[in-house]
Amino acid sequence: MLVIILFFHVLTFTSTTTIQTQANALLKWKASLDNQSQSVLSSWSATSATPCHWFGIHCHKDKSISAIRLVDSHLEGALQNLDIFLFPKLICFNVRNNSFHGNLPSYIGNLSKLNLFDLSINLISGIIPQGVGVLTFVTYFDLSSNLLSSSIPTSIGNLTKLSVLLLYENQFSGPIPQQLGTLTFLTILSLSYNNFSSSIPASIGNLTKVSILYLHANRLSGSVPWEVGMLRSVTDLELSDNQLTGAIPASIGKLTKVSKLYISINRLSGSIAWEVGMLRSVTNLELSDNQLTGAIPASIGNLTKVSKLYLFNNRLSGSIPWEVGMLRCVTELALSDNQLTGAIPASIGNLTKASKLYLYTNRLSGSIPWEVGMLSTNRLSGSIPWEVGMLRSVTDLELADNQLTGAIPSSINNLTLLEKLEIYENRLAGHLPNDICLGGQLQHFSATGNNFTGPIPRSLKNCSSLIRLRLERNQLTGNISQDFGIYPHLNYLDLSDNKFYGCFFIFRRRSIRRKAKLSSEEGVHAIWSPDKDLQYENIIEATEGFDSKYCVGVGGYGVVYKAVLPTGRVVAVKKPHNQSQNDEMLNVKAFENEIVALTNIRHRNIVKLYGFCSHAKHSFLIYNFIERGSLRKILCDKEQAKELNWSKRLNVVIGIANALSYMHHDCFPPIIHRDLSRNNVLLDSELEAHVFDFGTARLLMPDTSNWTAFAGTFGYTAPELAYTMVVNEKCDVYSFGVVTLEIIMGTHPGDFISSLSSFSAATNQQTLWKDVIDQCLQIPQKRDAEGLIYVSKLAFACLSVNPQSRPTMEQVSSKLVAKWHPLTKPFSEIKLGELLLQDGQAG
Repeated sequence: MLVIILFFHVLTFTSTTTIQTQANALLKWKASLDNQSQSVLSSWSATSATPCHWFGIHCHKDKSISAIRLVDSHLEGALQNLDIFLFPKLICFNVRNNSFHGNLPSYIGNLSKLNLFDLSINLISGIIPQGVGVLTFVTYFDLSSNLLSSSIPTSIGNLTKLSVLLLYENQFSGPIPQQLGTLTFLTILSLSYNNFSSSIPASIGNLTKVSILYLHANRLSGSVPWEVGMLRSVTDLELSDNQLTGAIPASIGKLTKVSKLYISINRLSGSIAWEVGMLRSVTNLELSDNQLTGAIPASIGNLTKVSKLYLFNNRLSGSIPWEVGMLRCVTELALSDNQLTGAIPASIGNLTKASKLYLYTNRLSGSIPWEVGMLSTNRLSGSIPWEVGMLRSVTDLELADNQLTGAIPSSINNLTLLEKLEIYENRLAGHLPNDICLGGQLQHFSATGNNFTGPIPRSLKNCSSLIRLRLERNQLTGNISQDFGIYPHLNYLDLSDNKFYGCFFIFRRRSIRRKAKLSSEEGVHAIWSPDKDLQYENIIEATEGFDSKYCVGVGGYGVVYKAVLPTGRVVAVKKPHNQSQNDEMLNVKAFENEIVALTNIRHRNIVKLYGFCSHAKHSFLIYNFIERGSLRKILCDKEQAKELNWSKRLNVVIGIANALSYMHHDCFPPIIHRDLSRNNVLLDSELEAHVFDFGTARLLMPDTSNWTAFAGTFGYTAPELAYTMVVNEKCDVYSFGVVTLEIIMGTHPGDFISSLSSFSAATNQQTLWKDVIDQCLQIPQKRDAEGLIYVSKLAFACLSVNPQSRPTMEQVSSKLVAKWHPLTKPFSEIKLGELLLQDGQAG
């Protein structure tokens, strides 16, 4: 009996000691976390008898800890500071969506009873240790959305009970280990958004229970293995955005349960396998952006459940098969950017659920069947059939860049769900449709380059959702309606090269010159604005005759005032500087430049001009009021600069790029700003960028020399302006590069730019980029880090001494909407020399 009692006391003592040891380990870890974490874990206290009642802690019956669940808890600190080897009975460790950093503990293998391990959406770096292979009981393993690198250890093949393995959105590289083929109980496997290279291992075919397999957004090469057809349980297979080559294997037809199959954005060649038609469960099929050739197989008609079918941007030839009309569930059919020929089959009229039908940029010919929606860039002729109005579910109608003639049928007004109508570059004539906005959904309307006559329909004012309107290069007449001022979302308007009373802008420019010479006694003034509250008297009253207390900024060509109108509306008013008589014409020229540049354009990242006034006493321009002021003001204020975090700074760069791209490439004639600087970029309440101050702007007229006097702000102007007076868009590109670097560095990069020529020196090549960027912000992580490296490389490209080597703003803008390249090394290790390389990728 004594022995039994002693043994019981030993067990009790051991259990108590273990519990206390685990409690102390948790308290030690808590103490290493940041201040916010301390409050979140306030229940973790040494005064508590047991940790089993602490927040996020669960225990076995013997009071030893069984689970640590701290999901979405805003915790921040190092993971290594937790002595995890003191928890041998731990079944669940889940700290998803926090800010834990550091490496994975090398002794992770001590958790031999672990069933669930989730560290996703943190800042964990380093490698997965080989010791992970000891976790033979784990069924759920998630390290996604971290900063892990190197290769996956082969020991992961020992985790034979795994059901879910998620490693996406990291920086893993090297080949996918063939040992993954031993994980035959896997149902979900995601390795996407990494840098895995080499070929897809044939052992992948052993995963016969996997239902979701994501390998997209990597650098995988080689062919799609035949063994992929052995994945009989797969419902979602994504291999897109890799470097896969070769043909689509015929074995793909064995995936009879697959609902989503994405193999787009690769280098696949050969024809589309006939066996694709055996995928009778597929709803989404994307084979776009490859190098596929040959005809579209007739077996495609068997895909009766398909909703989205993307075959665009390949080299497909032959005619569109009649069987495409059997896809009665399709809502989006994209066959554009191929080499398809012949007539469009009438069976396409069976696609009554299709809201998007893209057939543009092919070699289709013949007359346009009434059943069709998207036929841009083909060789179609004849008129638009009246029956087009029967496509009541269509949202996008694209008939651009053909040889269509005649008038637009009135039945088009029946398309009340229409969001986009593109009929540009045809030979259409007659009047514009009168009731095209009956549904109120139209956002994009382009009729550029036709022979339309008559006035712009007054009914266009019903298009309250309109974002983009292009009617240039027609024969339109009459007055330009002031109703255009009521569109709340309009950011692009081009009515140039028509026969409007053309002279509208010329008349205004002449009016300004004439009235600038009138004396104050005459009291003559002119204002252009559709808004009744933007009257001369209201502006004078709101600013008390332009009293200095209302001044919010001073620029090279004027003073900006804040005016609160009687209606409560707030606007910005720019009044040109009072200059000497010798400089009067220069002042008038800047005033005119701003009006001519801004009257014609609408863009969300360009400050909107509401109206202007030319008066003997007071001439001024009225703009949308941008709340936060200039970029210079934000960057020079420590607290505001911190608020402008990395993601917001990247968004500012994107906004500026979009504005310049619009000015250079979407306006006719193109508009060159010539004075882009931190003073002329304003930020609104959401810290979104708006380009401002077009006093020095220049229209790039075709067939002219475009010589000009110097304009701009020193420190932002392109170096070639020191020896040439020829202005072009590459001057703005250089200024954009300077402003972008200033946003990244937090200060003007003058000396930094001037030293770029010496970057061949080994010392400068080795400079860490983390030491150059704005030190008031923390080192960027994850997507911010990727974006910052991507944008930095673009900025350096824009600063090329040779104007011809600089990208266009259209190229810059398009690259900024693409996804960032994953980094192959931590941001803190990337060196300046890597960013200056014209080829290759940093990180």
